Amino acid sequence: MTSPATTSGPLAGVRIIDFTAIYSGPIATAILGDQGADVIKIEPADGDLMRRGAPARNGVAAAFAMMNRNKRSLVVDARSEKGRAILRRLIDGADVVAENFRPGVMDRLGLGYETFNASNPGLVYASINGMGSTGPYAKRRVYDAVIQAVSGVAALQAGPEEGRPQMVNTLICDKVTSLNAAQIICAALFARERTGRGQRIELTMLDAALNFIWPDGMFNYSFLGDDVEAVPNLDHSTFVRQTADGYVAVMPVKAAEWEGTFRALNIDNLWGDPRFDSPASRRENRELLQTLLNEAYLAFTTREICERLEANDVPYAEINDRDGVVSDPQISAMGALETFEHSHGGAMRQPRPAGRFYGTPAGLFRNSPALGEHTDEVLAECGFSAAEISGLRAEGIVA
Repeated sequence: MTSPATTSGPLAGVRIIDFTAIYSGPIATAILGDQGADVIKIEPADGDLMRRGAPARNGVAAAFAMMNRNKRSLVVDARSEKGRAILRRLIDGADVVAENFRPGVMDRLGLGYETFNASNPGLVYASINGMGSTGPYAKRRVYDAVIQAVSGVAALQAGPEEGRPQMVNTLICDKVTSLNAAQIICAALFARERTGRGQRIELTMLDAALNFIWPDGMFNYSFLGDDVEAVPNLDHSTFVRQTADGYVAVMPVKAAEWEGTFRALNIDNLWGDPRFDSPASRRENRELLQTLLNEAYLAFTTREICERLEANDVPYAEINDRDGVVSDPQISAMGALETFEHSHGGAMRQPRPAGRFYGTPAGLFRNSPALGEHTDEVLAECGFSAAEISGLRAEGIVA
């Protein structure tokens, strides 16, 4: 791994002061770190809660390592005036601040956006929170499950028969928020290049979740008025087909893909059937179609139907379990999972950065930091002498 001074990512030279914790912010700043930004993670003496997650080895939690790679850790007591003075000094020299406290916390600490308007007019100040600063839910303590509930994500997972809401079995709203946060921070940095001015940007988890589900999950609520016929809600369970010995995912969309599906299943006669030869007719006769398809898949083993679907150019895949993901030949061929030696946690495996930059490569430049690992280094860069740093340590202001 290389040091930030030698990284070549597209954001090399951008300094981010990262106050985020848990999931919704750290993934965003890790993405920016992957792209070369110098991300300084600000932590209290007991660190980000995710440091204590499981599984862990040698004090390195797996999820924390993924979400906080390519960062440096600085421990500062933000409750003390001396600690806040250090943070103001850091922010005055930064390009970006990212925080995911509840609304108003940074202002009460004297570290809100307005504090830096004059001293650092180019600052991009990103605030991430659950549901904004107004409305009946604004003061609620918010985690991913709360947003899944309010946004409709949990309702979308309800089984077609029992109708019981289900949570997506990953922290999807946290992650969607992080992806949005990384993008809007980059957009604000681009605007700064054009205007010379930074700005405050805000992102709520609820906004991110609503935008995520709306195109396909809420299309019946897009048109207003009584002149639009509602169509059946999407049921993605129909993409999972049981075979004689397992399961496959199959998603025909275009006419040729439907024709190939019928051919692969030895039910070619259905393609010319007016009940199934168009999207409208398939919707109208969806229950009968699903029954016929389910019966046809059961006649084949998983290997047999995969070979037939491949031969007919149908969008399909065998459904991997977790073990299957890490051994999948396509994932291996892409090099999508990188292995490396974590300086504290030992041998690890993580996904590579999703975006491929061929002129300014993104990458895993440094592993996740130990708590306060870079305190002295960062403070020295800000002009503190060794004696001053020692004094701050002795007072418990930094660690």
